[in-house]
Order: sequence, then C-alpha cells, then structure tokens
Amino acid sequence: VMRRNPFGMDICCRKRSRSPLQELYNPTQVSLSNTAILHQIRRDQVTDTCRANSVSSRKRRVLTPNDLKHLVVDEDHEMIYCYVPKVACTNWKRVMMVLTGRGKYSDPMEIPANEAHVSSNLKTLNQYSIPEINHRLKNYMKFLFVREPFERLVSAYRNKFTQKYNTSFHKRYGTKIVRRQRKNATQEALRKGDDVKFEEFVAYLIDPHTQREEPFNEHWQTVYSLCHPCHIHYDLIGKYETLEEDSNYILQLAGVGNYLKFPTYAKSTRTTDEMTTEFFQNISSEHQTQLYEVYKLDFLMFNYSVPSYLKME
Repeated sequence: VMRRNPFGMDICCRKRSRSPLQELYNPTQVSLSNTAILHQIRRDQVTDTCRANSVSSRKRRVLTPNDLKHLVVDEDHEMIYCYVPKVACTNWKRVMMVLTGRGKYSDPMEIPANEAHVSSNLKTLNQYSIPEINHRLKNYMKFLFVREPFERLVSAYRNKFTQKYNTSFHKRYGTKIVRRQRKNATQEALRKGDDVKFEEFVAYLIDPHTQREEPFNEHWQTVYSLCHPCHIHYDLIGKYETLEEDSNYILQLAGVGNYLKFPTYAKSTRTTDEMTTEFFQNISSEHQTQLYEVYKLDFLMFNYSVPSYLKME
C-alpha cells in the first residue's frame, strides 16, 4: 500500500529530522553537494546585482502583503515557491498541490491545468500574520524559477494575444494596445483587440504611460517585481533551461525525490530562442534598447547575456 499510494499521511507529512534548508546548506549526500555549488553561484549573482543596482532599489521599502501573493507555502516540507508565469509555473503549482494535499493527489499530471491556477488550492504567504510571515521567510527553503527574459516575453505574447480562446486578455489588454498603438484602427479591432502585433505589444510595454497607469500583468511583469529577490533571500534559483534537474534537486532536498518526479513533457509549441529571434526582427533598435532597459535587472540578476539578435542603440 505504501508504494502504491506514496502520499499517504505517513510519508508525505511526517516531520523529517532535517529540513530542506539544512539539507541544502549542509548536504549529507555527495550528489547534493555538487549541485549546491552551482546554486551558490546563482545566489551570489543575485546578491551582487542587487548591491550594484541599489540605486534603483534604494527606496528599500517594506514588503506589503500584496507583494507576497506569488509566494506559495508548503508547511509540511517547509518550502516557499515564488511562481513566475511562463516559467513552468502550472507544473510547479501541480507539484505543490501534491506536496501540500496530504494524500489528496499523487500524480501532478492528473491535476487539470485550470485547477492548478485556482487560488484557493494553494496557500500563499500573504495569508499569514506578520510574525508568521517572518518565521517562514527565515526558516523555510525559498525557491523560484527564471527564464531568458525575452523568450518569456514572446511566450507570454504568443499565449495571450495569438490564441483565439484568450478573449479576456484581448478585451482587457488587446483593445487598449490597439487603441493606443495603432493608427487608423478599424472599429472591429478596437472592439475585439484580438489581433495585436508583437511590435504593438512592445510599444505598449515601453510606453511610460503604461507603467504609470497600472503595474504590468503578471505574465509580462519582471521577475524582479514579482518575487522581490533583493528583499527576499532565495535559497534556490532554478532555470527554465535546466528545469528538470533543478526541479528534481528541490524535490530531493525536500525528501520526496524517491517517489515524486517533476513532470516532463515535450511540447512542440514551446517558445524557443530561434522563435524569439524571429519576433524581434521587426522591432526597431530604439525600441529594443528601451525594452532591454525594462527587463535589464532580470537579465543581470539571473545571468542572461544580451541576446545576439538585438541591434541596440
């Protein structure tokens, strides 16, 4: 029975003698210690970038509960995951539902994608009191996953603006983008907002008016603004490029690696580097430069070099 339903209460929720945090910084297995070095390098990169760019983060404000709504808490394994849309966040939310479900789910892929995004299925850090928040930030292992910023941006654009079923995005953002960026737009385009061009999307993102009006939508918001890595010390920074290894390493640290693996899937529609290059062909060098400025901290912080296809001013 134990093998068939490994997420029975006895396994999933038993208090381990060592927390993931202890296992990360003081590994008992050699295989874990090699990977620990790589993650130390990634942590240092974030720290150095925060320090070097403290000008932009000098308004060292106190985080509000609203800043913590992307941080998903797993009490049983003492972990906190900051989810970033378009960086495998559906699958990570599924895994978190298995980890926190106390036996309710055993296979992440049996959880429908839309169910993974129902906010009541996972507990976020903003639902706790201030002392509880501080305790968890100090004692739980905190991790996030990042992706090359422009590849993530193109992925968001393709998903939200080129798929016919995303009518809520077309209405909410598409109509606004068309109205603001397209000269002589047809009445239909203004009403539907379902044919936004990538160039128009970029023009909308770099428009100072956009930033003043409201925060970016989470699908194209910077990781810097979603997860606050200069204010919250992340113990692990996983990368989309090494998604499987990084994810399974985290599950190993949590002590569940023997029976829970991160879901793998070969998605042919995935946004690639080549595809991103193509999307940027029609963006003027002036707009490329301005767009890079918007996402610059994400590039620097997570060690992504300036893409070779950019013709910046």
